[in-house]
Amino acid sequence: MIIIMQSDATPKEVADLVERLRASGADVSVSTEDGRTVVDGSVDVRLYEEAPWDSFPGVERVSPSVRGGRQVGREFKSENTVVPVRANVSIGDGSLVVVAGPCAVESRDLMMETARAVAESGARILRGDSFKPRTSPYTFQGLGKAGLEIMAEAREITGLPFVAEVLDPRHVGVIASYADMLRVGTRNMSNYALLREVGLHDKPVLLKRGRDSTVEEWIDAAEYIYSAGNPHIVLVERGVRGFDTSARNTLDLTAVPVAKSLTHLPVMVDPSHASGRRDLVAPLARAAVAVGADGVLIDVHPSPDTALVDGAQALLPAEFADLMTTLEAVAHAISGR
Repeated sequence: MIIIMQSDATPKEVADLVERLRASGADVSVSTEDGRTVVDGSVDVRLYEEAPWDSFPGVERVSPSVRGGRQVGREFKSENTVVPVRANVSIGDGSLVVVAGPCAVESRDLMMETARAVAESGARILRGDSFKPRTSPYTFQGLGKAGLEIMAEAREITGLPFVAEVLDPRHVGVIASYADMLRVGTRNMSNYALLREVGLHDKPVLLKRGRDSTVEEWIDAAEYIYSAGNPHIVLVERGVRGFDTSARNTLDLTAVPVAKSLTHLPVMVDPSHASGRRDLVAPLARAAVAVGADGVLIDVHPSPDTALVDGAQALLPAEFADLMTTLEAVAHAISGR
C-alpha cells in the first residue's frame, strides 16, 4: 500500500509509521513528492484492510497497491505532473503543446525550411528523427549523428527545442547530448533495457503506446522509466492495431481520459502515425484536443510526395498552419477561457 503523509507531518510521525509497518513485516521505502512524504509499504492485503493506517498521526490518505506499486499512478501522486522541455515549454500545465516536423531528417535545407514554417505557425517543439526503425533493412534508416547536428542548428535558428527517437540503449547518451527530449517509439515500448537506460538520463521522455499494447502495459512501461529515476514522462497515444484497413491504425481516444485517470502524467496524441493518411490528420487532431489531450504530434513536410519516410501522412506547411488555427479554437472552447 501507499501512504501519503500530510504536508506538515513531522519526522517523528513518519518514523513511527515506518517502524510500525516494518514491525508488521512490510518492505518499506520512503520518498518525497510535491512536499509530501510518501511511504510505500508492501504488505499482505489483509494487513492493509485490518490495520487503521489512516488514523496514524500525520497520515493524509492510504491507497492499496501491488508490491512496488506504480509511482506514475494516481494513488502515488494526485496532482498532475508538468513536464518541462528546456525553459520555454511545459507539457501538462493546461496549455496545448504541438510537436511538428518531418518524420525523418532528410537534408539540412529541407529541415530548415520545415522548422521555420512550423515555428511561424505556432509549434512548440520540433520533431525530425535521425535514427529510424524501419520494417525493411533496405529502406532509409536516418542520417544518424549528422541528423542530430542538423536538428541542433534548427533549434538555434527557430528557438524550438527538439525531440529525437532513441532505438538502442547504447546510443541514448549521445542522442541525449543533442536533443532536448527523447522519444521511445511504439516498436520499443516493451524494450525494457531501453526504458531503463532512458530513465537514467534527465531528459524528458515521450513514450508512445505499443500498437499491440493495452493501456495497463503502456503505464507499466512508463513505470520502468520513472523507477529508474526519470519522472519527466509524457504518454503518447498513437493508435493500436485493428482489423479495419481504412487507416494504418485505430486511434484509441478512449485511452486519453483513461490514462489521465490512472496516472498523473501528461498525455498527448499522434494522429499522423495513427491514421497514416493526410486527410485524417486534422479531424483526429481536433478530436484529440477535444477529449483532453495535452498536445499533439503532427508530421509536416514541404514535399510529401518525395518524402523518404511516411510522406502519405505529412501535412504541407500551409495545411499545418490552417490546422493550428482550428486546434486553438477547440482548445479555447473546451477550456472555457
